[in-house]
Amino acid sequence: MSRSAAATDSRTRVGEDSGPARRRCWISVGSNVDRERSIRGAVEDLRAAYGELVISPVYETDAVGFEGAPFLNLVIGIETETSVGAINRRLREIEDARGRVRGPNKFAPRTLDLDLLTYGRTAGEVDGCVLPRDEILKYPFVLAPLADVAPRERHPEDGRSYGDLWRAMACDSGPLRCVDLPLD
Repeated sequence: MSRSAAATDSRTRVGEDSGPARRRCWISVGSNVDRERSIRGAVEDLRAAYGELVISPVYETDAVGFEGAPFLNLVIGIETETSVGAINRRLREIEDARGRVRGPNKFAPRTLDLDLLTYGRTAGEVDGCVLPRDEILKYPFVLAPLADVAPRERHPEDGRSYGDLWRAMACDSGPLRCVDLPLD
């Protein structure tokens, strides 16, 4: 069996009930308004909500899709039994509490952008959220920090490890600048 087929067979498909198990979830974090304070606040709020966190290095990248200040981006891992819908509601609450203003433009400056990237090995739509998020395979500022903290973990649909995916993307990626921002 190919590596990709094996990964597909082992994922959790939408509609399968595997019971209330703890799942590793990855959350992307980005900010280009009051960046350091916003990201530190998000880390504090996520730690209060989910306990121990796995925190990637922080990268600075140019704004994508609009002219604006550079973003700080990272990925945070949590282990939880909480549902996808409840996680997404909590992420929106944290964004709102940290000053996120929602407008008609998807690509706009923001104090905080939190997106659930993965929910264990789940693939498909759950609680209105498509998992894994396609941003993992599209944007270096999502994949690079994910590959830093989970290089051997496999993408739920693609089947390749995040480390392998990053090595394949890195040659085509735009500039990523590692930033020293202590978050512990």
